[in-house]
Amino acid sequence: MRGKIITADLKVIDRILRQVLGSSDYIDVERMGGLTNRTYKTVFSDGRQMVVRIPGEGTEELIVRADEKVSTELAWKLGIDGELLYFGEDGIKVTCCIPDAVTMSDEKMREAEHIRQAAAVLHKLHSCGADTKVLFEVFEMAQGYEKIIERNHVAMYPDYDLVKSKVLKIKKEIDAVCGIHKVPCHNDPLCENWILSGSGELYLIDWEYAGMNDGIWDLADISIEAGYSPKLDELILTEYLGSTPTQTDWKHFLANKLYVDYLWTLWAKARVPYDGQSMENWAFERYERLKKNIAVFEKI
Repeated sequence: MRGKIITADLKVIDRILRQVLGSSDYIDVERMGGLTNRTYKTVFSDGRQMVVRIPGEGTEELIVRADEKVSTELAWKLGIDGELLYFGEDGIKVTCCIPDAVTMSDEKMREAEHIRQAAAVLHKLHSCGADTKVLFEVFEMAQGYEKIIERNHVAMYPDYDLVKSKVLKIKKEIDAVCGIHKVPCHNDPLCENWILSGSGELYLIDWEYAGMNDGIWDLADISIEAGYSPKLDELILTEYLGSTPTQTDWKHFLANKLYVDYLWTLWAKARVPYDGQSMENWAFERYERLKKNIAVFEKI
């Protein structure tokens, strides 16, 4: 089912495609999915397919588009995302459509073959040796979201200060025992950001939150978003590490699950003024899972 096409967006698409391709005589346009941005697939008579991404309202408070461009270019050069044709200062982006693309779901990302593919893609990214100079500082970002939440008078949870203190305590423990090395990370590899091509290759798209971070964050994020069981957690960790996870590996992994839900809870709260109750519900779901996983960590 096609999403609603915004009339004003068609003018933007025409302008950008003329600028990038020299013409905008596409024969079909389709609104694709997305939480905050508006993304369209355009089809030309010669068979070419281009994807145009238009940033959503309020994203300028959350995303530095120049930073996103750096990571998007790296992903294209590594061959783990589609070809980048244009990236404007305002965040409008044009890419070549991945052939016969299928957007992954949580169910598909729980299949062993795709878990192995995802682990390989992330290992390629994390081990590429690049320094994008773009920092993904989880707890600094959290402070920024807190300020947006306070400025927009969005109500926070009564026990938030206690939960925050527990997360920070766990971070201190993990930092003391794990030799954490910052590497290029996607930082938001939810299932819908994975695309399977017609030839069976798995790609990772949408690099808005990409930056130098602890690589285990990306694995923890996939586990949360796809709803992995302990058995599937073991599979992705083993495939990624190339060995059986140690107890320290497991604690490192679980701690990152906490960080993921902590940060995205605040992100969703910061989006409430723009996206309403749906984001409030999404934040609450993550917050409740965060508290449950804190209890699990404290028993290890």
